[in-house]
Amino acid sequence: MSRPRLVVVGAGQAGVTAVETLRSEGFDGSVTLLGAEPHPPYERPPLSKGYLMGEEPRDKVFSRPDGWYRDHDVDLRTGTQVTGLDRDDQVVVTGDGERIGYGGVLLATGSRPRRLDVPGADLAGIHQLRTLDDSDALKQALAGGRRLVVVGGGWIGLEVAAAARAAGPEVVVVERGEVPLGGILGPRVARVFADLHRDHGVDLRTSAGVARFVGTGGALEAVELTDGTRLDADLALVAVGAVPRTELAETAGLAVDNGVLVDAHLRTADPRVWAAGDIANADHPVLGRRIRVEHWATANSQGPVAARAMLGQDATYRDLPFFFTDQYELGMEYVGHAPAGSYDRVVLRGDVAGLAFVAFWLAGDRVAAAMHVNTWDATEPLTTLVTSGRAVDAERLADAAVPLDEL
Repeated sequence: MSRPRLVVVGAGQAGVTAVETLRSEGFDGSVTLLGAEPHPPYERPPLSKGYLMGEEPRDKVFSRPDGWYRDHDVDLRTGTQVTGLDRDDQVVVTGDGERIGYGGVLLATGSRPRRLDVPGADLAGIHQLRTLDDSDALKQALAGGRRLVVVGGGWIGLEVAAAARAAGPEVVVVERGEVPLGGILGPRVARVFADLHRDHGVDLRTSAGVARFVGTGGALEAVELTDGTRLDADLALVAVGAVPRTELAETAGLAVDNGVLVDAHLRTADPRVWAAGDIANADHPVLGRRIRVEHWATANSQGPVAARAMLGQDATYRDLPFFFTDQYELGMEYVGHAPAGSYDRVVLRGDVAGLAFVAFWLAGDRVAAAMHVNTWDATEPLTTLVTSGRAVDAERLADAAVPLDEL
């Protein structure tokens, strides 16, 4: 008897690591990977970092070498839109009408940039950043641009601002909050990033919104803020968040609420359908709540879990959220989950002004999340500390003389 075909819809990081795991775990049946973009699967972090800045060559962004999919008997189909999931007949329907049968299917459709619904949003010169083609277009524009307005002070917005300053254009960042990254890091740590960008010449406008984009002849000339301020610009990046691509799951009748609802094994209510990456709203056994995270690291770890679960293994997604960024001379890694309102205070140790420090987000006497800046030997002990859930002494946390691995 032939083994059933396993289909992965979405060729991002979750999809690639899933098919790789299927083969490494010994599955010898048919594996099909369907990607909407014309390119082979690639890594997204370099698109706003090294690749955008011209520090990484194009061939380095691709997830696997040429020939890997053929050598591992993975049926990779690029430029393939999936328009339907027929769960009764167990088939995936493509845009050209092909019906691909499956024994199990993983939805890893990712997310798309949120649009800014204001007048002039379609003018030439206004960019978003999600795909390799987006990064190519933005890189070319930055090479000839004079003034860039970045709308949104999240990770993508700030990383592009840093890349743009290296390329030469003047940069203005427009952020609705009091500080960029305030909702993620809280005001105290977020001010480090605000000061960093101002020190590198970025005009940071906080508590500000965009009323409209202004242009003539279809090309951008300025960005008008809600208070009437006019910012001259020949380039703009809209980086105001992302929306999970859940349309396929919704149309198929799967439960969707801030993403596709899955259990700790990343399985939907349909025992033959799993979801991973940006679209997965997973029941997290460590955090004791549902969580959906839009980041490369989550997709990278969820893909293998979903693959093993598809093979009938008792695989559970237990990893805590992990983020990283590189901006100017600042490199950072963050582990844990401490959304606004979930923690009591932030404890710092090290040289904050010198950008070599560690931050801890405390919920009671436990570390809900921790972050290091340019302190690379801290990554492993911080992860262990957050994962352990142990009670800690705040004074010892703040004392740089106490080794992290003794906390």
